[in-house]
Amino acid sequence: MSETAARALARMFERMSEAIETEKDHLSELDGAIGDGDHGITMSIGFKAVNAALAALDLDAASPSEVMSTAASGFLDAVGASTGPLYATGFRRAAQALAGRDRLDLAACRDMITAISEGIRDRGKAQRGDKTMFDVWLPAAEAATTALADGKSERDFWTAVTTAASNGAAATATMVATKGRAARLRERSLGQLDPGAVSANALIRAISNTL
Repeated sequence: MSETAARALARMFERMSEAIETEKDHLSELDGAIGDGDHGITMSIGFKAVNAALAALDLDAASPSEVMSTAASGFLDAVGASTGPLYATGFRRAAQALAGRDRLDLAACRDMITAISEGIRDRGKAQRGDKTMFDVWLPAAEAATTALADGKSERDFWTAVTTAASNGAAATATMVATKGRAARLRERSLGQLDPGAVSANALIRAISNTL
């Protein structure tokens, strides 16, 4: 029997959690340079909570939208700091974007990534170049939109998305932080990668590897 969209999304969140566990120490090290030094730990806690919440869901009966809503609640319940509301809002927007859909075709994937990006933007009042996770989610969403409009193959679609995310994360080293604790450093944040952008890049790679 083929995997349902809900099960595919649950597996996606497992991959996302695994990606964060792999990067956890590195993320906290990056955060130590410009923030509180706990980004890796925070993200680890959040995605473990997401997977615990999804484990209690009947994935054979659940819709993709329900999976995203459950993920949003799980993340927010576990992570009260700024990252919690940002990703919770992104996942809730994704739930809205996937409402009534039972297939994860490329259009659904584009809409999911775009919704997460827009949720993060709206909740965090972020703009391109602020040196945040939005500098990864936005170009990934733009790449998904362009790839779909150009009729790219599934492989080329995801290559475009992950390349844009990777480039976005790398570009944060050239930016001056204007949001969060890193903003206190202003020009001294130059040359440092944003930990939220690095974790976002890892998450988008995990999404690509799953879907």
